[in-house]
Amino acid sequence: MPAKPTSPLLDEGNLRDWLRQQAVHFGFDGLRITDTKLGIASEHLQAWLAEGRHGRMEYMQRHADLRSDPQLLVPGTVRVICVSMNYLSLGIDFEREWQRIANPSQAVVSVYARGRDYHKVLRNRLQEFAKAIELHIGAFGYRVFTDSAPLMEVELARKAGLGWRGKHTLLLNRESGSTFFLGEILVDVPLPIDQEEESHCGTCTSCIKVCPTQAITAPYQLDARRCISYLTIENPEAIPVEFRRAIGNRVYGCDDCQLICPWNKFAKRTELPDFAERHGLGNASLLHLWSWTEKEFEQRHEGSAIRRIGYSRWRRNLAVAMGNAMVSEDLPEADKGLMRDVLLSALPDAGPLVAEHIEWALELAASSA
Repeated sequence: MPAKPTSPLLDEGNLRDWLRQQAVHFGFDGLRITDTKLGIASEHLQAWLAEGRHGRMEYMQRHADLRSDPQLLVPGTVRVICVSMNYLSLGIDFEREWQRIANPSQAVVSVYARGRDYHKVLRNRLQEFAKAIELHIGAFGYRVFTDSAPLMEVELARKAGLGWRGKHTLLLNRESGSTFFLGEILVDVPLPIDQEEESHCGTCTSCIKVCPTQAITAPYQLDARRCISYLTIENPEAIPVEFRRAIGNRVYGCDDCQLICPWNKFAKRTELPDFAERHGLGNASLLHLWSWTEKEFEQRHEGSAIRRIGYSRWRRNLAVAMGNAMVSEDLPEADKGLMRDVLLSALPDAGPLVAEHIEWALELAASSA
């Protein structure tokens, strides 16, 4: 084991190299360091919240002050170690993803959610990484996070130089496109800071044009209330009727703005088994997923980010997708009949949330018959 420096700043170059080597050792694909000053980003957050664009994500409003200053979240913090981890597995083909979106019989689950829950994967590795740093430099104050606390992760990662903000508001970089997760270690050690990355989106507006619900209202402006990822995951209530047709067959999240992005053509693949597809989610039909009982849903999504939405929201989303499928000219009549039958069969025992969406699906199908 390398000798501990008496101060991290005595040999900045060696320490920086060591940190990046260790990041790779623990499975991360990028590491950069920034300070805690968020500047105008905090004002943009407040304006976004004031406009109600966060929808029912009340937790963002409740902890807005903490999001604006990492030092309030973890007193004593002076630096943020930002890391990225690619999640695009070897079997993912973007052209095939577009074909599945166009096939009304298929159930489209966002690519990032087809494997293990990234929260657990990153958090465990971040904790191990932090312990390795402690062994190397001595005791220091730290806390690890990955989408688990009121922290402006994307903005911190942008400041640190892990990438630039795309017009869809996601972080982009040359090596991984936007197909990576973020994690942070807040530390009380004045580590050297990295430089920001310049934007490389140019005049491209593909992500804005492709959004099915026009959730990207302008470059770098997202209205979560219109976003399919919000509507199918974060939204606990009925999906607004005006967005149901646009959802198509997307039953958990939406990847359209990432699939269309030119930078994702160059995205590096991961060989980590954690993010490999489970339970055939990359090739599942609507009828197959609808056939799962609540117990099967819980068992098959154990250790998955999908499990947290619960069985009712899962069935809500599937009912909307089947309603859209039943009015598609591309779905065989036999499959339409099967969907109609399973929805009718489930209606008597469905709770209010699922029942509303089943009734909508059946009415939509009847109106187009």
